[in-house]
Amino acid sequence: MAKAAHKNKISRNTMKSYMKGYLFASPILLGVLLFSFVPIGYSLFVSFTKYDGYQKMEFIGFDNYVRLLFRDPVFWQTIWNTVYAASAVFISMAVSLLLALGLSKDIGGVRVYRTLYYIPSICSIMATSIMWRWMFNEKFGLLNQFLKLLGIKGPPWISSTQWAMPSMILNAVWGGLGFNMILFLAALKSVNRSYYEAADIDGANVFQKFFKITLPAISPTTFFILITSIIGAMQDFTRFMILTGGGPGKFTTTTIVYYIWLNFRNYTGEVGYASAMAWMLGIVILILTAFNFVSSKKWVHYE
Repeated sequence: MAKAAHKNKISRNTMKSYMKGYLFASPILLGVLLFSFVPIGYSLFVSFTKYDGYQKMEFIGFDNYVRLLFRDPVFWQTIWNTVYAASAVFISMAVSLLLALGLSKDIGGVRVYRTLYYIPSICSIMATSIMWRWMFNEKFGLLNQFLKLLGIKGPPWISSTQWAMPSMILNAVWGGLGFNMILFLAALKSVNRSYYEAADIDGANVFQKFFKITLPAISPTTFFILITSIIGAMQDFTRFMILTGGGPGKFTTTTIVYYIWLNFRNYTGEVGYASAMAWMLGIVILILTAFNFVSSKKWVHYE
C-alpha cells in the first residue's frame, strides 16, 4: 500500500510538472496554433473554392488544381523561372566555401574581411534590392560604369529578357555569400587537425586533402545550407518585385511566389486559385526536401 501511495505521489508530482511546463509554453503554443496551423488549414480549404476575398465562397473541388496543372501555362513558366533562379544556390555555396577557405587562414585583417562579407546578410533585402537596381541601371549604373572604364559596353542587365535572370542570379549569389561563408567557416574550424597531419605524413597534396578530408568533414554543414537555401530560393519574392517587377516582357522573371501574390492582389476571384498554387509550391518544396534527405545518406558523413 505504501509503495502504491508513493507511486501515486510521484505521478501527481510529474503531472504538476507537466502542467507547469505547458502553462509556461502556452503563449508560444497558442501563437503557433492561431498564426500558423489555423491559417494553413484555412488556406487548404480556400484552395478548393472560388473566392475573391469578399463574396461568398463557392466550393469547386479540385478545379483550381486541374486548372493550374493543365490549363495555365504561366504557372509552369513561373515554376521554371523559380528553378532557374534557384541555381544561384549552388553557385553561392561554391563561392562561399572558397571564401571560407581563404578567410580561415590566420592572415592580417582577416576579421575585417569576414565582417565586410557578412554585412550584406544583416542588411534589409528591400534596401539592398534598391541598391542593386541602381547598380544594374543600363545608363548610369555602377556595373556598366566600371565596365566602361575597361572599354567594355555593359549589357542592359535587368531591362533585357536575355540578361534579367542572370542578373538576378548574380544578385542572389552576392546576397547569400555572407551567411553561408560564416557557416562554412565554423565548420572548417571544427575539423580535426589530426586528419591533416596524418595526410601530410602520407604525402597527400592540397586537392587530395580537400576532397578526402575537408569536404566529408563539413558535409553536415553543407547539407544544412543546401536544404535551407533551396527552401528559401523556392520562396523568393521581394528581390524580383523590386528589381524586375516580374519582367521585362511578360512573366520573364516572375517566380511562383510572385505569381501567387499577383493572384491574391488582383482580387478578381483568384484567392482560391492562389491558395491552390501555394499548396502546390509547398508540395514541390516537400518533395525536394525529401529527395535531399534521402540522397544525403550517400554523401553526408557524421562523426
